[in-house]
Amino acid sequence: MLTLRDCIDFSDLTEEEVLAIAECEHIPLVTALEEGECMVHTKSGRKQLAVMIKGQAEMCERMGNTVHAEHLNRVYDTFMRRFDNKNA
Repeated sequence: MLTLRDCIDFSDLTEEEVLAIAECEHIPLVTALEEGECMVHTKSGRKQLAVMIKGQAEMCERMGNTVHAEHLNRVYDTFMRRFDNKNA
């Protein structure tokens, strides 16, 4: 039987990226993983994921949760370094 960890390991996303998607979309982790894995394979999907993660960080900052905002900004930066140069 596959665990959530197995599924994350097989995906092109990090655990932190999946958690950020779930938080932003208010959906379960497995659903966030499925959604993110589909999106990460297209240029427009990667752009949407980047906007989603950055937007969640900005919302946390506005709400005064600076520690979590900083964490999400690191997740965003890592995501951008990994995927910013991919065209398709």
